[in-house]
Amino acid sequence: MKIADRIKNLPPYVFATVEARIAAKKAAGVDVISLGIGSPDLPAPRPIIDAMYQEALKPNTHGYAGYYGTAQLRNAICTYYGKRFGVELDPESEVRPLIGSKEGLANMALAFVDPGDIVLASDPGYPTYRMGAVMAGGDFYAVPLLEENNWLPVLEDVPSDIAARATMLWLNYPNNPTGVGAPLDFMQRAVDFCREYDIVLCYDNPYCDLVFDGYVAPSILQIPDAKDVAVEFNSLSKTYNMAGWRVGMAVGNAQAIDALTTIKTNVDSGIFLPLQAAAAVALTGDQSWIAERNLIYQRRRDIILDWLPRLGMSAQPPQGGLYVWARVPAGVDCEAYAIEMLDKAGVWLTPGTAFGEYGDGFLRLSVCVPDERLIEAGERLSSV
Repeated sequence: MKIADRIKNLPPYVFATVEARIAAKKAAGVDVISLGIGSPDLPAPRPIIDAMYQEALKPNTHGYAGYYGTAQLRNAICTYYGKRFGVELDPESEVRPLIGSKEGLANMALAFVDPGDIVLASDPGYPTYRMGAVMAGGDFYAVPLLEENNWLPVLEDVPSDIAARATMLWLNYPNNPTGVGAPLDFMQRAVDFCREYDIVLCYDNPYCDLVFDGYVAPSILQIPDAKDVAVEFNSLSKTYNMAGWRVGMAVGNAQAIDALTTIKTNVDSGIFLPLQAAAAVALTGDQSWIAERNLIYQRRRDIILDWLPRLGMSAQPPQGGLYVWARVPAGVDCEAYAIEMLDKAGVWLTPGTAFGEYGDGFLRLSVCVPDERLIEAGERLSSV
């Protein structure tokens, strides 16, 4: 059989490969502590679960859900954005529910990238940004995130001929993997840059409510006239401990939302109706528990920060997200180190190169592990 060239040019998804490696270790009897994927280990609140259950009991909620999301969910998204960010959205033209934000990230490239077009995305960054470009037949241009620039891209350094061919720019703050937030003045410059070059600004914001030390993360749509160029992707996965439920959203520029919807209507048939009802409850219900939950992750973050120096590593405390971005000692190969620690300590740490070439010299450590296992991971690693 003939396999499409896009598959030949597409490497395996890095975290799927990691899962296979960890599964092999577990099958061999190793008690693996994985600090790899940022999948929340805490459950969604009971009212969200109850809402899904009650809707699932109804006989008329098991058919096709429709292509555009229920009015209940779209209005709930608008309510959330209004209360959380002071951003007004039209539920008809500026909101589209997603089957988890990841599918929206990939499908966005199909809506905006032709062969020869360029997607600008940060490096290090979430792999789906660049993989979406490859799947759509476009080219990917890495915009470096450097520590000396506080992990913000210097958009002025993008060559003008590259910017002229670009159709999309991906930004993500609080950032995965570095954990830093973006100031509003930078976000304004990003909007201006995309307006100058007629680029759609895709702002991935799934960690906006998973923050530490009093930090309040903004939305790109808070920037005046951002809707002229911007679409924000968000998710219930991290904020509401609903990663496996697969509910997300794209909001913002109506033309871009319409283009994304055209792709989606040809690809999927919507989100299971009981999940949409539960998502609406999550977005409009009591939000006070989120701050208490974040303290759990902050405590776990601090456990990791406490034992990193014993390994000769350092990290700045992340402002948000589910990860610590740790610099390995000089001269240490981060990929070789990660494999060695899995083999010798039974602890998996994601090498920074999984997020691009500029991730070299770093490891990403997830806080989605109970305190006692994080302490044990530090002890195991220190003993190697």
